Amino acid sequence: MTRLLDVENLTLQFDTDEGRITAVDNVSFSLEAGEVMGLVGESGSGKSVTAKSLMKLNASNAHYSDDTKITLHLEDGPIDIMSLKNSKEMQVVRGGAISMIFQEPMASFAPAISIGDQMVEQLLIHTDMNSKKAKEVSIEMLDRVGISDASTRFKQFAFELSGGMRQRAMIAMALSTKPKLLIADEPTTALDVTIQAQVIDLMKDLVTEFGMGIIFITHDLGVIAQTADSVAVMYLGRVIEQGPVREVIRTPAHPYTQGLLAALPDLDNLDTPLKPIPGDIPSPLERPPGCVFNTRCPKVVGDVCSTVVPDFANMTEHHKAACHLYTQPQNGGSAK
Repeated sequence: MTRLLDVENLTLQFDTDEGRITAVDNVSFSLEAGEVMGLVGESGSGKSVTAKSLMKLNASNAHYSDDTKITLHLEDGPIDIMSLKNSKEMQVVRGGAISMIFQEPMASFAPAISIGDQMVEQLLIHTDMNSKKAKEVSIEMLDRVGISDASTRFKQFAFELSGGMRQRAMIAMALSTKPKLLIADEPTTALDVTIQAQVIDLMKDLVTEFGMGIIFITHDLGVIAQTADSVAVMYLGRVIEQGPVREVIRTPAHPYTQGLLAALPDLDNLDTPLKPIPGDIPSPLERPPGCVFNTRCPKVVGDVCSTVVPDFANMTEHHKAACHLYTQPQNGGSAK
């Protein structure tokens, strides 16, 4: 595989009325062309903020650390995204090499412009198509995501479509430019299971057809299990476990990942009560010292968990977890 994306030491803070808060803390990962990476965690884990950072789409009160480095590798050479200063420079990335499916479709469409006109406009900006070709491609993509009578829907406005149809139209618009990297932020949330399956199959087809890389953001580990090649688990702005999706799901190492999987319904015994993770994710204003999960963790090693940020320990060659259980020899773990 060919390297597509490198994210190194991504740290992002926001200025608020209560002071500067940390939303993403020292996150690093890589993505290969043709790879689907799942980004999972509870609401407030920093998944969407991390994804928006790849196109510098976070609000104007955002501050990136000096050592944050995001590199997109294209055929013409690498692009240092953090060095791009204005919207014109960012145009090669935003909607061009990178497309994003946002969580809320109504916020993604201009209400007074038809769906089709918006799709054609982005193709005229980011490709060398003429208007006729852009219209053909847009209608074809609307049809591919399961929208019936696509040529009619092309002329309609966002408010004329149902929630699920708007979601599919947004997916079609993001895919129509054939980006090198697709960021999908909860793309199947508003869809029924049949359409979910269609959208997931479409994404898999496009990965195969165009060698596209996908970052798939969700809280649904079931979707990740059938979609992703690798997974990164986030909690309060930090990646606490990552590796091949089968390894992470079959042998979760971090207590938080174990808790997420234990909270899933047991389909073999529907009478089994659900097991939620105790407590709530803390506010970024009350960020715990040490391991960020120590306030909810059932396997606290000792004072080290509340005072020292854990390093990553290797479970296997590609599977690692940031947990003191594996770096404290006196507790049965071993530094790896």
